[in-house]
Amino acid sequence: MAKDLRIILLLDCYGAFLTPRQQEMMTHYYSEDLSLGEIAALTGTTRQAVRDSVKRSEQVLNDMEEKLQFAEKLCALRQNYAAIAQTAETLAANRLPTLILRSPPV
Repeated sequence: MAKDLRIILLLDCYGAFLTPRQQEMMTHYYSEDLSLGEIAALTGTTRQAVRDSVKRSEQVLNDMEEKLQFAEKLCALRQNYAAIAQTAETLAANRLPTLILRSPPV
């Protein structure tokens, strides 16, 4: 499962580097969760051709990530954002009662 999520993230980051046919196969396989046989029937190819295309596409995506590390940086940014958002919520929750107590009467 974690591998699938990683490939989907890489597909989001580097999918434009794949051919339209590879993009189609990867979308069917990972996003729509179709089997190799189902994709073969949809695209009019063999199951083995679909498997080869998926494996080749995975290799392209992994090579791009190895060189650019964009997906890794994106994940780190998301984690940092989540930590900042959590800290902001905590600060707001702790400070709000103090502000209410200090506000001048209306």
